[in-house]
Amino acid sequence: MIGFCRSNCLGSTVYPAFFFADLRYDNVCDAKSCPRDDRLEVDQFIDHINKFENWFRKLNEQTAHQRDVETTEGNVSSCTQAFNERHQQLTILIEKKLEQYSDFGGGCPKDLKAAIRHSLLAPAKRLRPTLVLLAAEACGGDVADAMPAACAVEMIHTYSLIHDDLPAMDDDDLRRGLPSCHAKFGEAVAILAGDALLAQAFEVISRDTSPSEVAVKCCVELSTTAGALHLVGGQADDLDAEQRDDLAGSDLERIHRRKTGAMIISSLRMGAFVANADAGMLEKLTIFGENIGLAFQIVDDLLDFSGDQTKIGKSLGKDSQSEKLTYVKLYGLDESKRKADKLIDDAIESLKDFGTNGHPLIGLAQFILNRTY
Repeated sequence: MIGFCRSNCLGSTVYPAFFFADLRYDNVCDAKSCPRDDRLEVDQFIDHINKFENWFRKLNEQTAHQRDVETTEGNVSSCTQAFNERHQQLTILIEKKLEQYSDFGGGCPKDLKAAIRHSLLAPAKRLRPTLVLLAAEACGGDVADAMPAACAVEMIHTYSLIHDDLPAMDDDDLRRGLPSCHAKFGEAVAILAGDALLAQAFEVISRDTSPSEVAVKCCVELSTTAGALHLVGGQADDLDAEQRDDLAGSDLERIHRRKTGAMIISSLRMGAFVANADAGMLEKLTIFGENIGLAFQIVDDLLDFSGDQTKIGKSLGKDSQSEKLTYVKLYGLDESKRKADKLIDDAIESLKDFGTNGHPLIGLAQFILNRTY
């Protein structure tokens, strides 16, 4: 029979006070020589062991919860700081390279070159090229190797903005705080500037990305994303939606995953390609991109409703004036904010295995949620 004993058979063990409240013993003993009145029955012994285990488990849970809270609060601050610092550094590098790529020398018509540089070098967040570079770094790659892909993404994005602003599309005269390309240079030159940027993006990747196998993967990724199945297809859906009043939330999500989300996903994937990331990393970055891509568009809808035009740099309120389907119109402000919060939480969760290498990307996700421009 096993019980507790006053003797020092197995040495003293420290337990919480309640454990011995009604036992008055502090040692475990199996010595047959112990007087019977000094021993406890097995079932009473087990009962008190269970009490101790429950107490210890609750203590561990409370300690772990407190540690998680402190870690989360610390991580939020450190990730935000990591992103802000790295974003500033990378933006300088991106701007410098875009300046070089858009200096065509004497071979490009003067007005066309001016229109390209007006749109490409205008003040901007450079979010997509930053995603390429941060993804490469998160996977152990080098910024210099990923820079051609990063600039190519920005060229595609800028081309899409030039064409989106045209009178036949969104008809907007303000972009990035400046007159839109067609407002300054005319529709014909603006269309040609967009065409030139689209072509140059693939020239840059194919010529400046190495090895050639990686360049091919990046070209396939970007061309698919920029085409009829995603970017262009999403814009077509968006135009069609303006003429319809029977669309649901699933339709809106499909439009934005194609028009906005796909390019964000591809930016991350190309950074991973350059860094020779494994399949697991690529999958996690893809999930991250899916979530932040849709969150980005929801926040865009919120900013169109209640943002500051001087900060955002484009016309606001046009979606509501044209009765265009948006998250705010469909779900309201509060529910739209909740959806964006959930998407960002899911995005951050997908990067947990990246450790500190993923902190700038987590900070970028937080920036997307909290941005004011």
